[in-house]
Amino acid sequence: MLVLPILLLIAGPLAFINVDFAFPRCSLHGFWGSFPIVLVQDCLDIRLWCSGVRCGKDGSVDNHMEMGKKLLAAGQLADALSHFHAAVGETHTDRLYIFMDFSESAHLSLHFLSRFVRWRSEELHGILQESYSVPSNGEVKLKSNPSDKEEREAKSQLAKSDEIQRLVAQSRSSFNGKDYMTAITLLDTIIETCVWDASSREMRAECYIQMGEMGKAVSDLKAASKLKNDNTQAFYKLSTIYYDLGDHEMSLNEVRECLKLDPDHKQCYNHYKRVKKLNKQIQSAEELIQEQRYVDAVSKYEAVMKTEPNVQQFTLLAKERICHALAKDQQASRAISVCSEVLQSDPENVNVLKDRAEAYVQDEQYEEAIKDYETAGKHSENDHQIKEGLERAQRLLKQSQRRDYYKILGVKRTAKKKEIIKAYRKLAQQWHPDNFQDPQEKKKAEKRFIDIAQAKEVLTDPEMRNKFDQGEDPMDPDSQQGHHHPFNGGFHGFQGFNPFGSGPFNFKFNFN
Repeated sequence: MLVLPILLLIAGPLAFINVDFAFPRCSLHGFWGSFPIVLVQDCLDIRLWCSGVRCGKDGSVDNHMEMGKKLLAAGQLADALSHFHAAVGETHTDRLYIFMDFSESAHLSLHFLSRFVRWRSEELHGILQESYSVPSNGEVKLKSNPSDKEEREAKSQLAKSDEIQRLVAQSRSSFNGKDYMTAITLLDTIIETCVWDASSREMRAECYIQMGEMGKAVSDLKAASKLKNDNTQAFYKLSTIYYDLGDHEMSLNEVRECLKLDPDHKQCYNHYKRVKKLNKQIQSAEELIQEQRYVDAVSKYEAVMKTEPNVQQFTLLAKERICHALAKDQQASRAISVCSEVLQSDPENVNVLKDRAEAYVQDEQYEEAIKDYETAGKHSENDHQIKEGLERAQRLLKQSQRRDYYKILGVKRTAKKKEIIKAYRKLAQQWHPDNFQDPQEKKKAEKRFIDIAQAKEVLTDPEMRNKFDQGEDPMDPDSQQGHHHPFNGGFHGFQGFNPFGSGPFNFKFNFN
């Protein structure tokens, strides 16, 4: 245990003993009043010794010292100094020795003594001259009877501390007057000098919050949460900021840190219940999407919007994921509508642009799909999904300008095989060439009948349909580079004979 004696002379010329001391775990930490604070990670034990006469009456000095110790340990430095001041006032001695012992887990400002002496300056015949240093090895030295150079440096430091104190007062005045920009400018200067001052960072964070610069507020509050012990308020504010930004996971993390410090913290506990419920709903919805249960996922995200209707970011998040689920479920019209709502508020949302583009493809609006893919590509140049989607949409656009088997049969791209066959039967009967007597009409019917048969052939074959959906026509000789298909050259190539040749027409339909 280290014992530090500091001798203060209450009467007569100042004569301070030289003291060198070191703490193995010491760091400069914060600012109090007009003095930098040295945070020593050791607990404090202060004893007052008097020389020459009795110290106080009826144990009053001891009482003041005990109360000062408790307040100092609690971080209430100003109140602690008041009691130490009173203790000195109760003493009647030429010399006052204050012994400080350090062990585990408490904070001490070495410079509260400087503050104390300045408060007592009318009773002192001189000025405390002090210099201090915090070398990289963590050693702290306090020197008395300094050299001229050290005295000049001490005076410079005191002048600087007075300037900082003036800036603190001005920043508070600007903050109270809601002049947040001026307050931030002043606080920037204060924090530049007093890097570890938690209160200045908290005030600057509040200024940023009022100005809507939440990212900068988060940075200051994170620092403040580490600089001040048991800073539940900083964790609470961080949690609410993340919540308003739509980051439910970070909000939950920060409010949990608050409750670790104080499980009974009312604000944090109420907020925790709110965030936890929302977080659970969102996680459940994402699991449903992973399981491809898109209808259930949509319902779950609709519940999210009902749980938190007042935070726009959660509404946008829910709609973004609903848009994705609907596109995956091939509910093109609904997907386009929901995606468009999100893009009105967030026009550069790449994920929503991709989902809406896919929905446009499903709805055969290829030009709109190309526009969305191109816009998304501007904001995410290396996204292979965008590149592939754009190329596919461009192929489908060209294809739609030639022959579209879905349109020929009058079915949607999402149509099942049963729907395709039903549509084929109806159209085949309608456009059977035997139904037409006029040569020109019969010729037109033959061509239409071939298209209908080809459409049925492609769309009922999974492999051929997949190629067509990717923008490739399995029945196009140019596209297939000479691959033979049963309908190439018309019905002359179909099952080895021409159903429209001379003689009685006896072609039999083979409906699958």
